[in-house]
Amino acid sequence: MKWLKGIGLLLIANLLISVTLYVILNIVAPVFGINFGADTLALLTYAAVFGFSGAFLSLAFSKQFARSMLDCSQITKPRTHAEQVIYGAVQDIAQRLRIQMPEVWVYESPDPNAFATGPSRNNSMVAVSTGLLSNMNEQEVRAVLAHEMGHVYNGDMFATTVLAGLMNTFVYFIALLVRRFFAERDQEGLGIAISIVLQIVLGFLALIPISWFSRRREFRADAFSAKTYGKDAMIGALRAIDAWVQRAQVPHNPQDALATMKISGNTGGFMHLFATHPPIETRIAAIQRLRF
Repeated sequence: MKWLKGIGLLLIANLLISVTLYVILNIVAPVFGINFGADTLALLTYAAVFGFSGAFLSLAFSKQFARSMLDCSQITKPRTHAEQVIYGAVQDIAQRLRIQMPEVWVYESPDPNAFATGPSRNNSMVAVSTGLLSNMNEQEVRAVLAHEMGHVYNGDMFATTVLAGLMNTFVYFIALLVRRFFAERDQEGLGIAISIVLQIVLGFLALIPISWFSRRREFRADAFSAKTYGKDAMIGALRAIDAWVQRAQVPHNPQDALATMKISGNTGGFMHLFATHPPIETRIAAIQRLRF
């Protein structure tokens, strides 16, 4: 019944946001002499449709998007021992969770990484890099796959999409309000320019809560893996990733289109707010504190 809880939380979140916006626009704003007018709801509806449409279209085609960016091959019938380890681990966990078997892919990349994506837990894919296979033992590979299956089972892709849709809605709504404000004062050109700048700035700031949620979901996926194959396996996998990063001295690339899918990549300072994954040592400490 986990999906019912997720739907319930989604409905509650949307209700609270709707009530908050209603209070601000219709009760608080008039007190300060601000009147948004009768068409504000129409603007909000437009912003919501625009904001959520893009997010859900991205989710719907997330598997195709990921495959198009990678040199990858699908495993349908394992032909080697390594392929059997990958396919068998995903199959085993899917059967335990009673969900449809995800697509299993391997892609060419020297860095040890993996990701899961897809519209739902019964329509997903899990992919691992060749670098992960060459830098980890079998138990560590299984632990990483369990981590990714944790994302699938927890519905993390859907939850992230909803959050992105909400953030997009706020960004578009504020930009539309500003544009209308200037249009009513016969300064439509200025309003368009300011609204574009606002969308860029607010869109950038919207990444902060999205990244925060991404870091939270990594802890849950780590816990799922630790519960499935044991703490030592997941800790070993994280240490193997950290060792590779230290050897390779690869700088974090914030422009990496697959960064949100990866299991490694630390940042410091202000950019920590935009990190999609917690520091590896923090994740290891969290795993060690787990009690099953």
